[in-house]
Amino acid sequence: MNSMFKKLKNRFLLLNLITITVMMLAAFTAIYTITYQDVKRDIDMELHQVSEFYHKQQDGPRRFEPDDVDASPPEEFQGEPPAGMEDDGWRPERSVSFKLEADSSGTLTNTDSRFDMEESFYQEALEKALATGKTTGQLKLDGNEWAFIVQPTAAGSMFVFMDVTAQQGILTNLIYTFGAVALVMLVVIYFISRYFASRSIAPVKEAFEKQKQFIANASHELKTPLAVIQTNADVLLANREDTIVNQAKWLHVIKQETQRMAKLTGDLLYLTEMEDSRSAMMRAVFDLSEAVETIMLTMEAVIFEKELQLDYDIEPELTVNGSSEQIKQVIMILLDNAIKYAGPRGSIEIALKKQHQDVVLSVTNTGEGIASEHLHRIFDRFYRTDASRSRAQGGHGLGLAIAKTIVDQHGGKLYAKSELGESTTFFLHLD
Repeated sequence: MNSMFKKLKNRFLLLNLITITVMMLAAFTAIYTITYQDVKRDIDMELHQVSEFYHKQQDGPRRFEPDDVDASPPEEFQGEPPAGMEDDGWRPERSVSFKLEADSSGTLTNTDSRFDMEESFYQEALEKALATGKTTGQLKLDGNEWAFIVQPTAAGSMFVFMDVTAQQGILTNLIYTFGAVALVMLVVIYFISRYFASRSIAPVKEAFEKQKQFIANASHELKTPLAVIQTNADVLLANREDTIVNQAKWLHVIKQETQRMAKLTGDLLYLTEMEDSRSAMMRAVFDLSEAVETIMLTMEAVIFEKELQLDYDIEPELTVNGSSEQIKQVIMILLDNAIKYAGPRGSIEIALKKQHQDVVLSVTNTGEGIASEHLHRIFDRFYRTDASRSRAQGGHGLGLAIAKTIVDQHGGKLYAKSELGESTTFFLHLD
């Protein structure tokens, strides 16, 4: 059984991790896509600006070394910026770029660069750009990322290149950041999920244990009367020639055990029906004071027969909203329980009063009382503080469980207080 719950916990943990991983991937993909589109748009915009700038400069190769303090910028870097670039904050010196011109056969004819580069560098750039067969794109040169654009000219084509290593670095760093964050989050989520998986499985495990115990107790309760019935039936079969009158005591025992089984199975079915039809319960306002008095009159003969003293204090015309028949059943169970455990020549006290917004019924009986360690379990099915004594009195541990289920469905409270060797009181709160 432990292995079953371990597998269930592991499945829950795995499902949780897979779900969170998919959600993180979706979120990271969305963020990366948006960032990628923004970076690409910025690169395209700046590349077109650089291309526009070089397009206006077709007079031959020019170079400008910004580190040379004695040098002055060429004419194309002086004066007003190209049309359309006045207000976007762009300046030619902000971009690492160069221009190549080639004839129709793809031969390098001219260069225009702000920085001194080897001739082989320009030749390699031209060859790689031509090899792509595209009018715009990106390629790697000398360890850096360059974006390029190709525009036709009268003599052939103009190739404008711009260094975009920094922009590509943003995307690369974003991927590394996502990877690190995802790894840390998965580790943290693993331990958090493991903790909550254990907590989530706990109620299931507890319910399973209760169901298992319930089945075992029900089987035990049914096994005893079945054994008695079988034994008495064997006695009858062993004396087939005897008369029914002489065999009456065996038949009487069989009937008693059959009735006991019928009551047990009826209670079990009643519990199941109540749990399956919570919303179908019919509610109405009824007089609880009258209901308590009716139950007292019904049980008066039993109380007198057992020589018990009955004291009561019932406030008249107290009403509650609920099922009158089910609440009467609760009162009957509490009073029957008090009669059973009141002890020889004991006493029973019943009180019904209004307390704040609730109507409170208390049923007290003298007797041995209930130990504190048992008080929170007396409403469990088949639970007994003294199994042999309960069976001798005809109980099978379902009465209080039925009462508690009914009260819970009515949104009320049912609990008990007890002093060992003195008395036990059950309190019923309804609104």
